[in-house]
Amino acid sequence: MNARTETLAAEEYAVEISRVFDAPPSLVFKAFSKPEHLARWWGPKDFTTSVEKLEFREGGSYRFTIHGLDGRHHGMSGVFREIVEPDAIVMTFAWDDENGEPGEETLITIRISPEGAKTRLVFRHAPFANAKTRDEHHGGWSEVLDKLPSFLSDFRG
Repeated sequence: MNARTETLAAEEYAVEISRVFDAPPSLVFKAFSKPEHLARWWGPKDFTTSVEKLEFREGGSYRFTIHGLDGRHHGMSGVFREIVEPDAIVMTFAWDDENGEPGEETLITIRISPEGAKTRLVFRHAPFANAKTRDEHHGGWSEVLDKLPSFLSDFRG
């Protein structure tokens, strides 16, 4: 019974964001696939991103750093567990700890599907230890996805 309670609690602390973009699924998928693409849109509002490593393949790893206006830097890394073009990306995610080493690992699942002439992206990140951490990540990921339409528009251009 305890395992079930823990599973339910973990599910409660998940971020799920669904957005529709005015671009084909193949283009939305490509936005995640190359360092030069990610560097243009990944990161919350008022952050820039450095892509130190991107092995965009199943089993490949990545390492990014987001840079805030306050001069602080936040490193993140993980491994791609599943890549199904243009439908899905599943990857682990860990913020760097105070020593620059990956901290607790979580899982990001991105599902991409056509919706008429547009594309629906469902972004899920879990589990979080508590509601506060979940809510902070919801705000950050929402800001990241807010930047994607501009990139897609320029990329189509």
